[in-house]
Amino acid sequence: MAILVTPQTKVLVQGITGSFGARHAQLSIEYGTQVVAGVTPGKGGQTFQHLGVSVPIFDTVAEAVKQTGATASAVFVPPPFAADAILEGVDAGLDLVVAITEGIPVRDMISVKRGMAGSRTRLIGPNCPGLVTPGEGPDSKGGCRIGIAPGYIHKKGHIGVVSRSGTLTYEAVYQLTSRGVGQSTCVGIGGDPVNGTSHLDVIQMFMADPDTHGIIMIGEIGGSAEEEAAEWIARHGTKPVAGFIAGATAPPGRRMGHAGAIVSGGKGTAEAKITAFKAAGIGIAATPSDMADTLLKMMK
Repeated sequence: MAILVTPQTKVLVQGITGSFGARHAQLSIEYGTQVVAGVTPGKGGQTFQHLGVSVPIFDTVAEAVKQTGATASAVFVPPPFAADAILEGVDAGLDLVVAITEGIPVRDMISVKRGMAGSRTRLIGPNCPGLVTPGEGPDSKGGCRIGIAPGYIHKKGHIGVVSRSGTLTYEAVYQLTSRGVGQSTCVGIGGDPVNGTSHLDVIQMFMADPDTHGIIMIGEIGGSAEEEAAEWIARHGTKPVAGFIAGATAPPGRRMGHAGAIVSGGKGTAEAKITAFKAAGIGIAATPSDMADTLLKMMK
């Protein structure tokens, strides 16, 4: 098992004809992902070709879903149009929308959150690397890759990874794979202040997944999402969790990298998050290079 996506998940790519969307659609196809449709308004009827795979392109998400049965979407749409692209996926009844786009205005994302209220669709992102459920094949190909994560570093196994940082997601995955330890699903939730799926959402899914035996949770300064997840783990956690918080040396009041990584009013500090992790029994990785080893020591 895994969470959110499996090798059977049918994926459509919004913005498949742009250079960025096209390149990552190719990489997903190479990984073995079932990319069944592309969506670019005005280019319906064309096809996207790669390695003998012919992907039909549609003008709308609704049409793509109706014709192909797609249940998940990757959004590679420029920031001014990305909010509408997300809501188009919601209106089409997709189970999952993964918004890779960086730089979507906060006001637009507030409208998206309101528009999604009561819908069946789960949003991951925006400004995220997406997610990977490794497969059974060589180099764990044959799984499901939605987004921009490098598929080749993944290995099928039993560790769940959830992170606000894309590069630290890759670092944790590579550390695990280098030690011969595979992953169930790896989820990059993004670092924007207004996003879809939280640390807590993913942690709850990993705890309920019988195929996930341990979890690495990577956070960063800003907001309270990590503390909320830690509080839930303290009360309900049943599996070992190792954590790392990025941004310990960031000066207060200055934005650092992600739009949500800003400390103000004494809240969202690395110290507060690490204290919450310790109180919840989460193993603390002192540096990024310690993430996998911290978890594996807990699991012995």
